[in-house]
Amino acid sequence: MRQLIWFRTDLRVQDNTALAAAMAAGPTLAVYLLSPPQWLAHDDAPCKVDFWLRNLVELRQRLAALNVPLLIRLEPYWRDAPQVIAELCLQHAIDCVHLNEEYGIHESRRDRAVAASLKPLGISMRSHLDQLFFAPGSVLTQSGTYFQVYSQFRKVCYQRLHTSLPGLVPLPVAQAPLGIASDAVPVAVDGFAPPSASLRQLWPAGEAAAQERLALFAAERLSDYQDSRDYPAIPGTSQQSAYLAAGVISPRQCLHAALRGNQGEFDSGNPGAVSWINELLWREFYKHILVGYPRVSRHRAFRLETEALPWRDAPDDLAAWQQGRTGIPLVDAAMRQLLATGWMHNRLRMVVAMFLTKNLLIDWRAGERFFMRHLIDGDLAANNGGWQWSASTGTDAAPYFRIFNPISQSQKFDPDGRFIRTWVPELAALNKRDIHDPSAMGGLFGVADYPRPIVDLGHSRERVLQAFKSLQPLESSHV
Repeated sequence: MRQLIWFRTDLRVQDNTALAAAMAAGPTLAVYLLSPPQWLAHDDAPCKVDFWLRNLVELRQRLAALNVPLLIRLEPYWRDAPQVIAELCLQHAIDCVHLNEEYGIHESRRDRAVAASLKPLGISMRSHLDQLFFAPGSVLTQSGTYFQVYSQFRKVCYQRLHTSLPGLVPLPVAQAPLGIASDAVPVAVDGFAPPSASLRQLWPAGEAAAQERLALFAAERLSDYQDSRDYPAIPGTSQQSAYLAAGVISPRQCLHAALRGNQGEFDSGNPGAVSWINELLWREFYKHILVGYPRVSRHRAFRLETEALPWRDAPDDLAAWQQGRTGIPLVDAAMRQLLATGWMHNRLRMVVAMFLTKNLLIDWRAGERFFMRHLIDGDLAANNGGWQWSASTGTDAAPYFRIFNPISQSQKFDPDGRFIRTWVPELAALNKRDIHDPSAMGGLFGVADYPRPIVDLGHSRERVLQAFKSLQPLESSHV
């Protein structure tokens, strides 16, 4: 009986649970649904949609080697998926639809609706655990609730990984040709302007590119990751986030690469490998939070009492932050990196998020939305989790009194100003002392085309501390 694999955020053939299960069950076809209006509604970035399309081209070639045709269908909104999938199944006499699980509220609702529409037709649907090590709901506290603190979640995950390491799924052998032609992948879709050629070059598409990047990181940077990961001028990170978000590489492949570089150890051995595995588990943690506390998918604060914070309506300040014109060099450099590359160094994501929410007292949701609209690695769970951590509104959040000073962060993590000079060239002539805070030069401040700070860091810190101190605690709930 024929099988259908429905690709979503799992654009690869290697270590793909649903693809392997489908091909083991019978002759298999593949489908990908284009949903531009839905992507716009979800604030997906043009560079991310372009990355999906470029990876679909590579996926189509990989599937062709397995004699699996890739069909492309238009499904403007996810509510259209039940009809589109059902028609496709009837057209090609499909017995079972296979898919890898996704975890947002809308994604789960879509998949349940598709399963319900297929059932009366006698067509089954099988969902598979693929983008996580552990199914949501399987890593719980002793009282049976989802963890709210990452360190406790990580401890249980380590225990389980020690006893049951998720294996890699073998690449299926090629099936007999079906005589069905694959569809062409569009170069672009309505509503999403293609990014610059330079951005595309930073993020080459395909499994081979992702695995080459992973192998290079494991061989040359993993051992130093703990020490170099916080310095944005140093290429010390894995640069895997875009590939993980699109499913071009799997977390299992990343975990096995880290273990190979650390003699099989999870929580001992090389500190760089341990630190990177922790980052994989942070990603896991935030996806579990999506399921356990679905309010975070609804633009709600995890800590409900923080919804009473008196956020400022300050469109000019927000625009200055978005454009990298705040007068705080490290913040501006980071925002310009995002606009040019579709990516921002993780240390700087925290710095700019705290600056927006703490110093400017602007609602974290405005920052979360702007990031999603520009990040090539935009992921609801990770992006929401990171923003709420920085804003002190989320699970395992930074205490409200922990407020990064962007100038001291700059002095510590970009001591020579290399990163700032790259992205704020108007400051390139300043020495490594003045470049972090040109406004401290007093009357000598005369850097052409660079603004003075839009906020006083000290006064704004006191303002946000008072705002948090005035909050009344509320009991958390699973809504």
